[in-house]
Amino acid sequence: MDSRTSTIAAGVCGALFLGYCIYFDRKRRSDPNFRQKLRERRRQQKSAGDQAGLARLPDLKDAEAVQKFFLEEIQLGEELLAQGDYEKGVDHLTNAIAVCGQPQQLLQVLQQTLPPPVFQMLLTKLPTISQRIVNSNTSPDDDVE
Repeated sequence: MDSRTSTIAAGVCGALFLGYCIYFDRKRRSDPNFRQKLRERRRQQKSAGDQAGLARLPDLKDAEAVQKFFLEEIQLGEELLAQGDYEKGVDHLTNAIAVCGQPQQLLQVLQQTLPPPVFQMLLTKLPTISQRIVNSNTSPDDDVE
């Protein structure tokens, strides 16, 4: 008889929890600012994703700025990889490769020092950053509104 009582109690608790979830969701969705807050949050996440490591490319005609950017990106990439954050580390290394004067030599060094899966991740991201640099060089007037 005890197992039947505990089964009924568990069922009642589950039903109450489900009812509370439905009630809370309905209350949240009926809030007049819910959709506005949701859209704003999605906009912020999208803009943060667009700016993550890619938006701060230097002027490629300024050799000093490019060199500083290159060294910062290499250092940040190495630090993030050492911390285990491979995705962001690879993003920074990709930025460094994109502005590097001799990318083939840098890629050879990275291939020897990075673990194979991380190097593969780096190779898959290279076309995106390279395309971004090509686009930023061919149309500098796009940013002016």
